[in-house]
Amino acid sequence: MKTFPSNRLVSGGLRPLRKAVVLALAGMLAALPAHAASVINSVHNLTASGPGTIKSAGGKDACVFCHTSHHATIATPLWNHSLSTVSNYVVYASARMMSLSITIPQPNGSSRLCLSCHDGTVALGSLGGYTVTNMQNGVTTMPAGNINNLGTDLSADHPISFVYDSALASRDAAIIDPAHLSTKLVRTDSQSRLQCTACHDPHNDQYGSFLVMDNTGSALCLVCHNPGSWGTSAHAVSSAVVPAALASAISAKVTSRVVSSKKVVANTVATLGCASCHVSHKAGTKQHLLMNAVLEQNCLDCHNGGTTASKNVAADFQKVSIHPITLNSEAHSSVEDPVNPSERHVVCADCHNPHAAKKAAAVAPNVGGPLTGVTGVAAAGGVIKPALREYEVCFRCHADSVARGPATVSRQYIQTNTRLQFATGNQSFHPVESAGKNVSGVPSLIAPWTTASVTYCTDCHNSDQSPAAGGSGPNGPHGSIYRPILERNLVLTDNEAESGAAYALCYKCHSRTSLLGNQSFSFHRQHVVNDQTACTTCHDSHGVANGAHLINFNTTYVTPSSNGRMEYLSTGTYSGVCSLTCHGKDHAAVRYNRFGKLP
Repeated sequence: MKTFPSNRLVSGGLRPLRKAVVLALAGMLAALPAHAASVINSVHNLTASGPGTIKSAGGKDACVFCHTSHHATIATPLWNHSLSTVSNYVVYASARMMSLSITIPQPNGSSRLCLSCHDGTVALGSLGGYTVTNMQNGVTTMPAGNINNLGTDLSADHPISFVYDSALASRDAAIIDPAHLSTKLVRTDSQSRLQCTACHDPHNDQYGSFLVMDNTGSALCLVCHNPGSWGTSAHAVSSAVVPAALASAISAKVTSRVVSSKKVVANTVATLGCASCHVSHKAGTKQHLLMNAVLEQNCLDCHNGGTTASKNVAADFQKVSIHPITLNSEAHSSVEDPVNPSERHVVCADCHNPHAAKKAAAVAPNVGGPLTGVTGVAAAGGVIKPALREYEVCFRCHADSVARGPATVSRQYIQTNTRLQFATGNQSFHPVESAGKNVSGVPSLIAPWTTASVTYCTDCHNSDQSPAAGGSGPNGPHGSIYRPILERNLVLTDNEAESGAAYALCYKCHSRTSLLGNQSFSFHRQHVVNDQTACTTCHDSHGVANGAHLINFNTTYVTPSSNGRMEYLSTGTYSGVCSLTCHGKDHAAVRYNRFGKLP
Protein backbone atom coordinates (compact mmCIF):
# COMPACT_ATOMS: atom_id res chain seq x y z
CA MET A 1 0.00 0.00 0.00
CA LYS A 2 1.37 3.39 -0.98
CA THR A 3 2.35 5.68 1.89
CA PHE A 4 2.05 9.41 1.53
CA PRO A 5 4.70 11.93 2.68
CA SER A 6 3.64 14.27 5.45
CA ASN A 7 3.43 17.23 3.11
CA ARG A 8 0.72 15.55 1.00
CA LEU A 9 -2.99 15.53 1.60
CA VAL A 10 -3.83 11.87 2.21
CA SER A 11 -7.48 12.22 1.21
CA GLY A 12 -6.56 13.59 -2.20
CA GLY A 13 -2.94 12.65 -2.65
CA LEU A 14 -1.99 16.26 -3.50
CA ARG A 15 1.03 18.39 -2.80
CA PRO A 16 0.01 21.70 -1.22
CA LEU A 17 0.97 23.69 -4.34
CA ARG A 18 -0.94 21.37 -6.67
CA LYS A 19 -3.89 21.50 -4.33
CA ALA A 20 -3.76 25.28 -4.25
CA VAL A 21 -3.86 25.50 -8.03
CA VAL A 22 -6.76 23.07 -8.26
CA LEU A 23 -8.58 24.92 -5.49
CA ALA A 24 -8.13 28.11 -7.47
CA LEU A 25 -9.69 26.44 -10.51
CA ALA A 26 -12.55 25.15 -8.38
CA GLY A 27 -12.99 28.61 -6.93
CA MET A 28 -13.37 30.11 -10.40
CA LEU A 29 -15.96 27.48 -11.31
CA ALA A 30 -17.80 28.11 -8.08
CA ALA A 31 -17.93 31.81 -8.92
CA LEU A 32 -19.91 31.01 -12.07
CA PRO A 33 -23.72 31.22 -11.92
CA ALA A 34 -25.14 28.29 -9.93
CA HIS A 35 -26.49 26.24 -12.80
CA ALA A 36 -25.72 22.93 -14.46
CA ALA A 37 -23.13 24.46 -16.80
CA SER A 38 -20.72 24.32 -13.87
CA VAL A 39 -18.89 21.07 -13.15
CA ILE A 40 -19.49 21.86 -9.48
CA ASN A 41 -23.22 21.27 -9.97
CA SER A 42 -22.84 18.10 -12.02
CA VAL A 43 -22.27 14.44 -11.20
CA HIS A 44 -18.69 14.87 -12.45
CA ASN A 45 -18.08 16.63 -9.16
CA LEU A 46 -16.98 13.58 -7.17
CA THR A 47 -16.17 15.53 -4.01
CA ALA A 48 -18.28 15.10 -0.90
CA SER A 49 -20.28 18.20 -1.85
CA GLY A 50 -21.15 16.89 -5.31
CA PRO A 51 -24.82 16.36 -6.18
CA GLY A 52 -24.44 12.76 -7.31
CA THR A 53 -24.66 9.54 -5.34
CA ILE A 54 -21.10 8.48 -6.21
CA LYS A 55 -18.52 10.69 -4.45
CA SER A 56 -15.62 10.78 -2.07
CA ALA A 57 -15.90 11.16 1.67
CA GLY A 58 -14.20 14.54 1.73
CA GLY A 59 -12.31 17.16 -0.21
CA LYS A 60 -13.40 20.11 -2.29
CA ASP A 61 -11.27 19.60 -5.37
CA ALA A 62 -13.69 18.78 -8.20
CA CYS A 63 -11.12 19.21 -10.98
CA VAL A 64 -8.54 16.87 -9.49
CA PHE A 65 -10.45 13.74 -10.45
CA CYS A 66 -9.52 14.44 -14.08
CA HIS A 67 -6.91 17.20 -14.23
CA THR A 68 -3.72 18.35 -12.61
CA SER A 69 -1.52 21.37 -13.12
CA HIS A 70 1.76 19.43 -12.80
CA HIS A 71 3.10 15.99 -13.68
CA ALA A 72 0.12 15.13 -15.83
CA THR A 73 -0.26 11.59 -17.16
CA ILE A 74 -1.13 13.09 -20.53
CA ALA A 75 0.00 16.62 -21.38
CA THR A 76 -3.27 17.51 -23.08
CA PRO A 77 -5.58 17.98 -21.26
CA LEU A 78 -3.27 17.83 -18.19
CA TRP A 79 -4.76 14.45 -17.36
CA ASN A 80 -4.61 13.19 -13.80
CA HIS A 81 -6.71 10.03 -13.75
CA SER A 82 -5.24 6.58 -14.20
CA LEU A 83 -6.05 5.12 -17.60
CA SER A 84 -7.71 1.80 -18.21
CA THR A 85 -5.43 -1.03 -19.28
CA VAL A 86 -8.16 -2.71 -21.34
CA SER A 87 -6.90 -3.35 -24.86
CA ASN A 88 -9.68 -5.55 -26.23
CA TYR A 89 -12.94 -3.63 -26.00
CA VAL A 90 -15.78 -5.22 -27.96
CA VAL A 91 -16.52 -2.39 -30.38
CA TYR A 92 -19.63 -1.50 -32.37
CA ALA A 93 -20.17 -3.32 -35.67
CA SER A 94 -22.96 -3.44 -38.22
CA ALA A 95 -23.59 -4.61 -41.76
CA ARG A 96 -24.02 -0.99 -42.79
CA MET A 97 -20.61 -0.06 -41.42
CA MET A 98 -19.12 -2.99 -43.31
CA SER A 99 -20.82 -1.84 -46.50
CA LEU A 100 -19.11 1.53 -46.07
CA SER A 101 -15.73 -0.15 -45.47
CA ILE A 102 -15.61 1.22 -41.92
CA THR A 103 -13.91 -0.81 -39.23
CA ILE A 104 -14.39 0.68 -35.79
CA PRO A 105 -10.99 0.76 -34.02
CA GLN A 106 -10.26 0.28 -30.37
CA PRO A 107 -11.18 3.46 -28.45
CA ASN A 108 -8.48 6.10 -28.68
CA GLY A 109 -7.94 9.79 -28.05
CA SER A 110 -10.23 11.53 -25.59
CA SER A 111 -12.59 8.55 -25.56
CA ARG A 112 -9.92 6.58 -23.66
CA LEU A 113 -9.94 9.30 -21.04
CA CYS A 114 -13.69 8.99 -20.59
CA LEU A 115 -13.44 5.23 -20.37
CA SER A 116 -10.88 5.48 -17.57
CA CYS A 117 -13.93 5.90 -15.33
CA HIS A 118 -16.79 4.71 -17.50
CA ASP A 119 -15.56 1.23 -18.42
CA GLY A 120 -15.79 0.26 -14.74
CA THR A 121 -12.28 -1.21 -14.48
CA VAL A 122 -10.34 1.64 -12.86
CA ALA A 123 -10.89 3.00 -9.35
CA LEU A 124 -12.64 6.34 -9.50
CA GLY A 125 -10.12 7.78 -7.08
CA SER A 126 -7.03 6.51 -8.89
CA LEU A 127 -5.37 9.86 -9.54
CA GLY A 128 -1.93 9.97 -11.08
CA GLY A 129 0.45 8.25 -8.67
CA TYR A 130 -1.83 8.72 -5.66
CA THR A 131 -4.99 6.86 -4.78
CA VAL A 132 -8.07 8.22 -3.06
CA THR A 133 -9.39 5.28 -1.07
CA ASN A 134 -12.15 6.95 0.87
CA MET A 135 -15.03 7.05 -1.63
CA GLN A 136 -18.38 6.89 0.13
CA ASN A 137 -20.32 3.67 0.73
CA GLY A 138 -17.39 1.44 -0.19
CA VAL A 139 -17.47 2.45 -3.86
CA THR A 140 -14.24 1.97 -5.77
CA THR A 141 -14.94 1.58 -9.49
CA MET A 142 -18.11 2.68 -11.24
CA PRO A 143 -20.69 0.30 -9.75
CA ALA A 144 -21.78 -2.63 -11.91
CA GLY A 145 -25.29 -2.06 -13.19
CA ASN A 146 -24.97 1.72 -13.04
CA ILE A 147 -26.11 3.24 -16.33
CA ASN A 148 -22.86 5.22 -16.45
CA ASN A 149 -20.80 2.03 -16.38
CA LEU A 150 -20.48 1.23 -20.08
CA GLY A 151 -18.29 -1.79 -19.41
CA THR A 152 -15.79 -3.15 -21.90
CA ASP A 153 -18.45 -4.34 -24.35
CA LEU A 154 -19.21 -1.26 -26.45
CA SER A 155 -21.03 -3.12 -29.21
CA ALA A 156 -24.36 -1.64 -28.10
CA ASP A 157 -23.01 1.92 -27.96
CA HIS A 158 -22.67 4.61 -30.61
CA PRO A 159 -19.39 3.96 -32.46
CA ILE A 160 -16.44 6.12 -31.47
CA SER A 161 -12.85 6.82 -32.50
CA PHE A 162 -13.43 6.24 -36.22
CA VAL A 163 -12.45 8.82 -38.83
CA TYR A 164 -15.44 10.99 -39.69
CA ASP A 165 -14.47 13.12 -42.66
CA SER A 166 -15.67 14.33 -46.04
CA ALA A 167 -14.52 11.13 -47.71
CA LEU A 168 -16.85 9.10 -45.47
CA ALA A 169 -19.73 11.49 -46.08
CA SER A 170 -19.27 11.12 -49.82
CA ARG A 171 -19.89 7.36 -49.46
CA ASP A 172 -22.95 7.68 -47.24
CA ALA A 173 -25.81 10.05 -48.02
CA ALA A 174 -27.27 9.45 -44.56
CA ILE A 175 -24.55 11.44 -42.82
CA ILE A 176 -23.56 15.08 -43.22
CA ASP A 177 -20.15 16.23 -44.38
CA PRO A 178 -18.35 17.29 -41.18
CA ALA A 179 -16.97 20.27 -43.09
CA HIS A 180 -20.51 21.64 -43.20
CA LEU A 181 -22.03 20.84 -39.81
CA SER A 182 -24.71 23.25 -38.65
CA THR A 183 -22.88 24.03 -35.40
CA LYS A 184 -19.29 24.07 -34.17
CA LEU A 185 -20.45 22.66 -30.84
CA VAL A 186 -20.15 19.23 -32.47
CA ARG A 187 -16.62 18.57 -33.61
CA THR A 188 -14.13 15.81 -34.26
CA ASP A 189 -10.65 15.67 -32.76
CA SER A 190 -7.45 16.90 -34.39
CA GLN A 191 -7.22 13.70 -36.44
CA SER A 192 -10.82 13.90 -37.68
CA ARG A 193 -11.88 11.11 -35.34
CA LEU A 194 -15.32 11.12 -33.76
CA GLN A 195 -14.89 10.80 -30.02
CA CYS A 196 -17.18 10.91 -26.99
CA THR A 197 -16.53 14.65 -26.87
CA ALA A 198 -18.34 15.15 -30.19
CA CYS A 199 -21.60 14.79 -28.27
CA HIS A 200 -20.58 15.24 -24.64
CA ASP A 201 -18.97 18.17 -22.85
CA PRO A 202 -17.72 16.76 -19.52
CA HIS A 203 -17.64 20.26 -17.97
CA ASN A 204 -21.18 21.33 -18.84
CA ASP A 205 -24.35 19.44 -17.97
CA GLN A 206 -26.94 22.12 -18.62
CA TYR A 207 -28.67 19.96 -21.25
CA GLY A 208 -28.43 16.68 -19.35
CA SER A 209 -26.15 13.74 -20.12
CA PHE A 210 -23.39 16.33 -20.57
CA LEU A 211 -24.61 16.91 -24.12
CA VAL A 212 -22.94 19.71 -26.03
CA MET A 213 -26.31 21.17 -27.03
CA ASP A 214 -30.03 20.87 -26.49
CA ASN A 215 -31.26 17.66 -28.13
CA THR A 216 -34.99 18.46 -28.16
CA GLY A 217 -36.40 17.05 -31.37
CA SER A 218 -33.05 15.30 -31.90
CA ALA A 219 -31.34 18.57 -32.81
CA LEU A 220 -27.97 17.12 -31.76
CA CYS A 221 -28.45 13.88 -33.69
CA LEU A 222 -29.39 15.81 -36.82
CA VAL A 223 -26.14 17.75 -36.79
CA CYS A 224 -24.41 14.66 -38.18
CA HIS A 225 -27.22 12.40 -39.34
CA ASN A 226 -29.38 13.01 -42.40
CA PRO A 227 -32.23 10.45 -42.23
CA GLY A 228 -33.90 11.35 -45.52
CA SER A 229 -37.33 12.92 -45.16
CA TRP A 230 -37.31 12.87 -41.37
CA GLY A 231 -38.25 16.54 -40.96
CA THR A 232 -41.66 16.06 -42.58
CA SER A 233 -42.31 12.53 -41.35
CA ALA A 234 -45.21 11.62 -39.09
CA HIS A 235 -42.83 10.79 -36.24
CA ALA A 236 -40.92 14.06 -36.45
CA VAL A 237 -44.06 16.19 -36.13
CA SER A 238 -46.17 14.00 -33.83
CA SER A 239 -47.46 15.67 -30.69
CA ALA A 240 -48.57 12.33 -29.25
CA VAL A 241 -47.23 11.56 -25.78
CA VAL A 242 -45.15 8.39 -25.63
CA PRO A 243 -46.40 5.65 -23.27
CA ALA A 244 -45.34 5.97 -19.64
CA ALA A 245 -43.46 2.67 -19.77
CA LEU A 246 -41.44 3.82 -22.77
CA ALA A 247 -40.75 7.22 -21.21
CA SER A 248 -39.48 5.43 -18.11
CA ALA A 249 -37.26 3.16 -20.19
CA ILE A 250 -35.84 6.16 -22.03
CA SER A 251 -35.16 7.92 -18.72
CA ALA A 252 -33.33 4.84 -17.46
CA LYS A 253 -30.99 5.08 -20.46
CA VAL A 254 -30.06 8.69 -19.70
CA THR A 255 -26.51 8.72 -18.34
CA SER A 256 -26.85 11.81 -16.16
CA ARG A 257 -29.93 12.77 -14.22
CA VAL A 258 -28.72 14.81 -11.25
CA VAL A 259 -28.66 18.38 -12.53
CA SER A 260 -29.89 21.49 -10.81
CA SER A 261 -31.57 23.13 -13.79
CA LYS A 262 -31.63 20.65 -16.66
CA LYS A 263 -34.15 21.56 -19.34
CA VAL A 264 -37.32 19.50 -19.03
CA VAL A 265 -39.33 18.74 -22.18
CA ALA A 266 -42.57 16.91 -22.72
CA ASN A 267 -42.24 13.25 -23.65
CA THR A 268 -43.91 13.58 -27.03
CA VAL A 269 -42.73 11.69 -30.08
CA ALA A 270 -41.64 14.95 -31.71
CA THR A 271 -39.67 16.30 -28.76
CA LEU A 272 -37.97 12.98 -28.07
CA GLY A 273 -37.29 12.51 -31.77
CA CYS A 274 -34.73 9.78 -32.36
CA ALA A 275 -34.82 8.91 -28.65
CA SER A 276 -38.35 7.56 -29.08
CA CYS A 277 -36.70 4.51 -30.64
CA HIS A 278 -32.91 4.86 -30.51
CA VAL A 279 -30.39 5.06 -27.69
CA SER A 280 -26.73 6.01 -27.85
CA HIS A 281 -25.61 3.64 -25.12
CA LYS A 282 -26.55 0.13 -24.05
CA ALA A 283 -28.96 -0.41 -26.92
CA GLY A 284 -31.22 -3.43 -27.02
CA THR A 285 -30.92 -4.02 -30.78
CA LYS A 286 -27.20 -3.46 -31.18
CA GLN A 287 -26.52 -2.75 -34.83
CA HIS A 288 -29.51 -0.41 -35.11
CA LEU A 289 -29.02 1.13 -31.62
CA LEU A 290 -32.69 0.60 -30.83
CA MET A 291 -34.20 0.62 -27.36
CA ASN A 292 -35.51 -2.97 -27.28
CA ALA A 293 -33.64 -6.16 -28.04
CA VAL A 294 -36.73 -7.57 -29.74
CA LEU A 295 -36.67 -5.63 -33.00
CA GLU A 296 -40.40 -5.24 -33.64
CA GLN A 297 -41.09 -4.22 -30.03
CA ASN A 298 -39.49 -0.88 -30.80
CA CYS A 299 -42.53 -0.19 -32.99
CA LEU A 300 -45.16 -1.95 -30.90
CA ASP A 301 -44.29 -0.01 -27.75
CA CYS A 302 -46.33 2.82 -29.28
CA HIS A 303 -48.46 1.12 -31.94
CA ASN A 304 -50.47 -0.88 -29.44
CA GLY A 305 -53.75 1.01 -29.33
CA GLY A 306 -52.73 3.34 -26.51
CA THR A 307 -52.73 7.12 -26.42
CA THR A 308 -49.68 7.44 -28.67
CA ALA A 309 -51.07 5.50 -31.64
CA SER A 310 -54.76 4.67 -31.28
CA LYS A 311 -54.72 1.86 -33.86
CA ASN A 312 -53.69 -1.42 -32.24
CA VAL A 313 -51.27 -2.95 -34.72
CA ALA A 314 -49.83 -5.17 -31.98
CA ALA A 315 -53.17 -6.99 -31.64
CA ASP A 316 -53.22 -7.87 -35.35
CA PHE A 317 -49.92 -9.71 -34.99
CA GLN A 318 -51.55 -12.06 -32.50
CA LYS A 319 -54.02 -13.41 -35.06
CA VAL A 320 -53.92 -16.71 -36.95
CA SER A 321 -52.73 -15.21 -40.24
CA ILE A 322 -49.95 -12.64 -39.97
CA HIS A 323 -46.81 -11.25 -41.49
CA PRO A 324 -44.40 -13.15 -39.20
CA ILE A 325 -42.34 -10.24 -37.87
CA THR A 326 -40.91 -12.29 -35.01
CA LEU A 327 -39.48 -14.95 -37.34
CA ASN A 328 -35.79 -14.40 -38.15
CA SER A 329 -36.11 -10.70 -37.38
CA GLU A 330 -32.50 -10.52 -36.23
CA ALA A 331 -31.42 -11.34 -39.78
CA HIS A 332 -32.67 -7.96 -41.02
CA SER A 333 -30.07 -5.50 -42.25
CA SER A 334 -30.43 -2.09 -43.84
CA VAL A 335 -27.99 -3.10 -46.59
CA GLU A 336 -29.32 -6.59 -47.33
CA ASP A 337 -30.47 -7.79 -50.74
CA PRO A 338 -34.04 -6.42 -50.72
CA VAL A 339 -35.43 -9.34 -52.75
CA ASN A 340 -33.37 -12.33 -51.65
CA PRO A 341 -31.70 -11.64 -48.30
CA SER A 342 -29.40 -14.28 -46.86
CA GLU A 343 -32.19 -15.40 -44.53
CA ARG A 344 -35.84 -14.80 -45.37
CA HIS A 345 -37.67 -12.59 -42.90
CA VAL A 346 -40.13 -9.74 -42.64
CA VAL A 347 -39.91 -6.84 -40.19
CA CYS A 348 -41.81 -3.59 -39.81
CA ALA A 349 -39.01 -1.69 -41.57
CA ASP A 350 -39.45 -3.75 -44.74
CA CYS A 351 -42.76 -2.00 -45.38
CA HIS A 352 -42.45 1.15 -43.27
CA ASN A 353 -39.64 3.69 -43.17
CA PRO A 354 -39.95 5.29 -39.71
CA HIS A 355 -37.84 8.24 -40.86
CA ALA A 356 -40.11 9.04 -43.81
CA ALA A 357 -43.59 7.61 -43.15
CA LYS A 358 -46.45 10.10 -43.27
CA LYS A 359 -50.19 10.11 -42.69
CA ALA A 360 -50.97 11.29 -46.22
CA ALA A 361 -53.68 9.44 -48.14
CA ALA A 362 -53.23 8.29 -51.72
CA VAL A 363 -55.18 6.91 -54.66
CA ALA A 364 -54.53 3.44 -56.07
CA PRO A 365 -52.04 2.32 -57.12
CA ASN A 366 -49.83 5.03 -55.53
CA VAL A 367 -48.16 4.37 -52.19
CA GLY A 368 -49.91 5.84 -49.18
CA GLY A 369 -48.10 7.90 -46.58
CA PRO A 370 -47.26 4.99 -44.25
CA LEU A 371 -45.31 3.32 -47.07
CA THR A 372 -43.31 6.41 -48.01
CA GLY A 373 -39.60 5.91 -48.54
CA VAL A 374 -39.37 2.10 -48.67
CA THR A 375 -37.77 -0.18 -51.23
CA GLY A 376 -39.88 -2.07 -53.73
CA VAL A 377 -39.78 -4.03 -56.97
CA ALA A 378 -41.24 -2.46 -60.10
CA ALA A 379 -43.64 -4.24 -62.45
CA ALA A 380 -40.74 -4.82 -64.84
CA GLY A 381 -38.76 -6.55 -62.11
CA GLY A 382 -36.13 -4.00 -61.11
CA VAL A 383 -35.53 -2.82 -57.55
CA ILE A 384 -36.87 0.69 -56.99
CA LYS A 385 -36.29 3.02 -54.05
CA PRO A 386 -38.43 4.62 -53.07
CA ALA A 387 -41.37 2.53 -54.20
CA LEU A 388 -43.99 4.64 -55.99
CA ARG A 389 -46.82 2.10 -56.11
CA GLU A 390 -48.19 0.01 -53.29
CA TYR A 391 -47.85 -3.22 -55.29
CA GLU A 392 -44.12 -2.52 -55.66
CA VAL A 393 -43.76 -2.88 -51.88
CA CYS A 394 -45.61 -6.21 -51.99
CA PHE A 395 -43.57 -7.43 -54.97
CA ARG A 396 -40.39 -7.09 -52.92
CA CYS A 397 -41.21 -10.34 -51.10
CA HIS A 398 -44.09 -11.85 -53.06
CA ALA A 399 -42.68 -11.70 -56.58
CA ASP A 400 -39.15 -12.71 -57.51
CA SER A 401 -38.08 -13.87 -54.06
CA VAL A 402 -36.86 -17.46 -54.32
CA ALA A 403 -38.36 -18.23 -50.91
CA ARG A 404 -41.81 -16.76 -51.50
CA GLY A 405 -43.61 -19.93 -50.50
CA PRO A 406 -46.23 -22.20 -52.11
CA ALA A 407 -49.64 -21.25 -53.50
CA THR A 408 -52.62 -21.28 -51.15
CA VAL A 409 -54.68 -23.18 -53.73
CA SER A 410 -53.46 -25.99 -56.00
CA ARG A 411 -53.73 -24.63 -59.53
CA GLN A 412 -53.74 -25.92 -63.09
CA TYR A 413 -51.34 -23.14 -64.06
CA ILE A 414 -48.86 -22.84 -61.21
CA GLN A 415 -47.60 -19.31 -60.67
CA THR A 416 -46.67 -17.84 -57.27
CA ASN A 417 -44.85 -14.75 -58.55
CA THR A 418 -47.43 -12.00 -57.99
CA ARG A 419 -45.56 -9.65 -60.31
CA LEU A 420 -46.19 -12.08 -63.17
CA GLN A 421 -49.73 -12.81 -62.02
CA PHE A 422 -50.72 -9.15 -62.20
CA ALA A 423 -48.83 -8.46 -65.42
CA THR A 424 -50.93 -6.39 -67.79
CA GLY A 425 -49.94 -8.66 -70.68
CA ASN A 426 -51.88 -11.55 -69.15
CA GLN A 427 -55.19 -12.68 -70.59
CA SER A 428 -56.79 -11.71 -67.27
CA PHE A 429 -55.79 -10.08 -64.01
CA HIS A 430 -57.30 -8.19 -61.13
CA PRO A 431 -56.64 -4.49 -61.82
CA VAL A 432 -53.74 -3.89 -59.45
CA GLU A 433 -51.20 -2.47 -61.89
CA SER A 434 -53.77 -0.97 -64.25
CA ALA A 435 -57.45 -1.21 -65.18
CA GLY A 436 -58.65 -4.65 -66.28
CA LYS A 437 -59.48 -5.88 -69.78
CA ASN A 438 -63.21 -6.46 -69.39
CA VAL A 439 -64.38 -2.98 -70.26
CA SER A 440 -68.05 -3.92 -70.56
CA GLY A 441 -68.54 -7.44 -69.22
CA VAL A 442 -68.56 -7.10 -65.42
CA PRO A 443 -72.19 -6.37 -64.44
CA SER A 444 -71.60 -7.47 -60.85
CA LEU A 445 -69.36 -4.54 -59.86
CA ILE A 446 -70.65 -2.57 -56.88
CA ALA A 447 -70.27 1.23 -56.99
CA PRO A 448 -67.93 3.00 -56.80
CA TRP A 449 -66.06 0.19 -58.55
CA THR A 450 -66.12 0.28 -62.35
CA THR A 451 -64.20 -1.46 -65.10
CA ALA A 452 -61.86 1.55 -65.10
CA SER A 453 -60.98 1.15 -61.42
CA VAL A 454 -57.57 0.19 -60.06
CA THR A 455 -57.31 -1.65 -56.75
CA TYR A 456 -54.74 -1.94 -53.99
CA CYS A 457 -53.39 -5.27 -52.81
CA THR A 458 -54.68 -4.15 -49.42
CA ASP A 459 -58.24 -3.93 -50.71
CA CYS A 460 -58.19 -7.70 -50.20
CA HIS A 461 -55.22 -8.34 -47.90
CA ASN A 462 -55.99 -6.27 -44.84
CA SER A 463 -56.92 -6.48 -41.18
CA ASP A 464 -60.31 -8.01 -40.50
CA GLN A 465 -60.79 -5.13 -38.03
CA SER A 466 -59.79 -2.37 -40.44
CA PRO A 467 -62.12 0.55 -41.17
CA ALA A 468 -62.64 -0.93 -44.65
CA ALA A 469 -64.00 -4.05 -42.95
CA GLY A 470 -66.24 -2.00 -40.71
CA GLY A 471 -63.96 -2.13 -37.68
CA SER A 472 -61.87 0.33 -35.70
CA GLY A 473 -58.49 -1.38 -36.11
CA PRO A 474 -55.54 -0.44 -38.29
CA ASN A 475 -55.36 -0.69 -42.04
CA GLY A 476 -52.72 -2.90 -43.59
CA PRO A 477 -51.79 -6.57 -43.95
CA HIS A 478 -50.38 -6.98 -40.46
CA GLY A 479 -52.70 -9.79 -39.48
CA SER A 480 -56.21 -11.17 -39.84
CA ILE A 481 -58.40 -13.99 -38.58
CA TYR A 482 -58.87 -14.97 -42.24
CA ARG A 483 -56.09 -16.66 -44.21
CA PRO A 484 -54.07 -15.50 -46.07
CA ILE A 485 -54.34 -12.12 -44.26
CA LEU A 486 -57.69 -11.42 -45.90
CA GLU A 487 -59.90 -8.52 -44.90
CA ARG A 488 -63.01 -10.70 -45.04
CA ASN A 489 -63.81 -14.37 -45.10
CA LEU A 490 -63.28 -16.38 -48.27
CA VAL A 491 -63.98 -20.12 -48.26
CA LEU A 492 -61.27 -21.88 -50.27
CA THR A 493 -62.72 -25.38 -50.24
CA ASP A 494 -65.71 -27.00 -51.91
CA ASN A 495 -68.71 -28.55 -50.22
CA GLU A 496 -69.40 -25.48 -48.08
CA ALA A 497 -72.84 -23.87 -48.08
CA GLU A 498 -72.98 -20.58 -49.96
CA SER A 499 -73.69 -17.50 -47.86
CA GLY A 500 -72.85 -13.84 -47.70
CA ALA A 501 -70.34 -14.64 -44.98
CA ALA A 502 -68.69 -17.56 -46.79
CA TYR A 503 -67.65 -15.41 -49.76
CA ALA A 504 -67.64 -12.02 -48.04
CA LEU A 505 -64.38 -10.97 -49.70
CA CYS A 506 -65.74 -11.50 -53.23
CA TYR A 507 -69.07 -9.93 -52.32
CA LYS A 508 -67.26 -6.80 -51.11
CA CYS A 509 -66.86 -5.67 -54.73
CA HIS A 510 -69.07 -8.08 -56.69
CA SER A 511 -72.82 -8.05 -56.09
CA ARG A 512 -74.03 -11.33 -54.63
CA THR A 513 -77.43 -10.70 -56.22
CA SER A 514 -75.87 -10.19 -59.64
CA LEU A 515 -73.62 -13.25 -59.43
CA LEU A 516 -76.29 -15.62 -58.15
CA GLY A 517 -78.69 -14.10 -60.67
CA ASN A 518 -76.38 -15.43 -63.39
CA GLN A 519 -75.96 -12.00 -65.01
CA SER A 520 -72.44 -12.75 -66.21
CA PHE A 521 -72.37 -16.56 -66.25
CA SER A 522 -75.48 -18.65 -66.68
CA PHE A 523 -74.33 -21.34 -64.21
CA HIS A 524 -72.95 -19.27 -61.33
CA ARG A 525 -75.83 -20.15 -59.03
CA GLN A 526 -75.76 -23.80 -60.06
CA HIS A 527 -72.08 -24.08 -59.24
CA VAL A 528 -71.87 -22.01 -56.06
CA VAL A 529 -75.23 -22.69 -54.43
CA ASN A 530 -76.36 -26.09 -55.67
CA ASP A 531 -73.01 -27.79 -56.23
CA GLN A 532 -71.28 -25.90 -53.40
CA THR A 533 -68.28 -25.06 -55.53
CA ALA A 534 -65.97 -22.39 -54.09
CA CYS A 535 -65.24 -19.26 -56.11
CA THR A 536 -61.55 -20.17 -56.02
CA THR A 537 -62.16 -23.57 -57.57
CA CYS A 538 -62.54 -21.83 -60.93
CA HIS A 539 -61.04 -18.36 -60.38
CA ASP A 540 -57.48 -17.36 -59.51
CA SER A 541 -57.96 -13.91 -58.03
CA HIS A 542 -54.50 -12.49 -58.85
CA GLY A 543 -54.28 -13.20 -62.55
CA VAL A 544 -53.73 -15.83 -65.22
CA ALA A 545 -51.26 -15.45 -68.08
CA ASN A 546 -53.12 -17.73 -70.49
CA GLY A 547 -56.64 -17.85 -69.11
CA ALA A 548 -59.52 -15.42 -69.58
CA HIS A 549 -61.81 -14.29 -66.75
CA LEU A 550 -59.27 -15.39 -64.10
CA ILE A 551 -60.02 -19.06 -64.86
CA ASN A 552 -57.34 -21.29 -63.32
CA PHE A 553 -58.85 -24.48 -61.96
CA ASN A 554 -58.19 -25.86 -58.49
CA THR A 555 -56.79 -29.31 -59.28
CA THR A 556 -57.97 -30.67 -55.94
CA TYR A 557 -61.49 -30.72 -57.36
CA VAL A 558 -61.09 -30.32 -61.13
CA THR A 559 -59.56 -32.98 -63.38
CA PRO A 560 -59.40 -33.45 -67.17
CA SER A 561 -62.52 -34.25 -69.15
CA SER A 562 -63.05 -37.50 -71.01
CA ASN A 563 -61.65 -35.70 -74.03
CA GLY A 564 -58.32 -35.44 -72.23
CA ARG A 565 -58.46 -31.69 -71.78
CA MET A 566 -58.84 -29.45 -68.73
CA GLU A 567 -59.47 -26.02 -70.14
CA TYR A 568 -61.74 -23.03 -70.44
CA LEU A 569 -61.97 -21.17 -73.75
CA SER A 570 -63.68 -17.78 -73.98
CA THR A 571 -65.76 -17.40 -77.13
CA GLY A 572 -66.98 -13.87 -76.44
CA THR A 573 -68.80 -11.83 -73.80
CA TYR A 574 -70.62 -14.17 -71.39
CA SER A 575 -69.90 -17.26 -73.55
CA GLY A 576 -67.30 -20.02 -73.62
CA VAL A 577 -66.41 -23.71 -73.82
CA CYS A 578 -65.44 -25.92 -70.86
CA SER A 579 -63.62 -29.26 -70.92
CA LEU A 580 -63.19 -30.74 -67.44
CA THR A 581 -64.50 -33.14 -64.86
CA CYS A 582 -65.78 -31.67 -61.61
CA HIS A 583 -67.88 -33.20 -58.81
CA GLY A 584 -68.16 -36.40 -60.83
CA LYS A 585 -69.60 -34.60 -63.87
CA ASP A 586 -67.83 -34.77 -67.20
CA HIS A 587 -67.93 -31.58 -69.26
CA ALA A 588 -66.54 -32.52 -72.65
CA ALA A 589 -66.34 -29.29 -74.66
CA VAL A 590 -69.58 -27.98 -73.16
CA ARG A 591 -70.60 -24.68 -74.79
CA TYR A 592 -72.64 -22.00 -73.08
CA ASN A 593 -73.70 -18.37 -73.31
CA ARG A 594 -75.44 -16.01 -70.87
CA PHE A 595 -78.74 -17.81 -71.43
CA GLY A 596 -77.51 -21.31 -70.69
CA LYS A 597 -75.99 -24.44 -72.19
CA LEU A 598 -75.72 -24.59 -75.97
CA PRO A 599 -76.23 -27.72 -78.06
